Amino acid sequence: MSLIDYIQQQTQIEKEPLEALDAIFQVREYKKYSLLLKEGSPSQEVFFIERGIVRQFYTKEGKDITHAFYAENSFYTSLDNIYFQQPNQFGLEVLEPSKVRVAEFAQVEAVINNYPKLERFMRMLLISFLKNLSDTLYAIKFQTAQECYELLLKNYPQILLRVPLGHVASFLGITQQTLSVIRAGK
Repeated sequence: MSLIDYIQQQTQIEKEPLEALDAIFQVREYKKYSLLLKEGSPSQEVFFIERGIVRQFYTKEGKDITHAFYAENSFYTSLDNIYFQQPNQFGLEVLEPSKVRVAEFAQVEAVINNYPKLERFMRMLLISFLKNLSDTLYAIKFQTAQECYELLLKNYPQILLRVPLGHVASFLGITQQTLSVIRAGK
């Protein structure tokens, strides 16, 4: 779904603010396994995934660890860079051919400040982000690997067809062997 169609579907905002927002977002096409954002990057860009799936990851003790997945109709921006002037601690990798809309945060903020309905949409995105963060923390503290796996499948039904199993296991904090056992239902 296009950026404008997605926002229109979520908000019923009139055409003018949507066109202003659309004008500042560039279209970028990425090949499978391209880096969208490097760890430590000072990027202040806002990303919207129109087509494809992206993995957020970090490296710890030389090990690549998947932190999150972003599929179609997802926004991403580095809060560290934009609000705290600190290098981004995560990288973003495209896991399949993808179409991503990209804009500088300062430009997005300028458009949003001119249209109160877009400010409400941004609040809605923030609340959604906080809810996802809360759900993730709950899963880490209180759910088994099996329950986390089932929640992942509920939120991303096609994930196993689109993402290498090693990334899924890393995201769940388990080994690929444990993931195989869970998938086999043992």
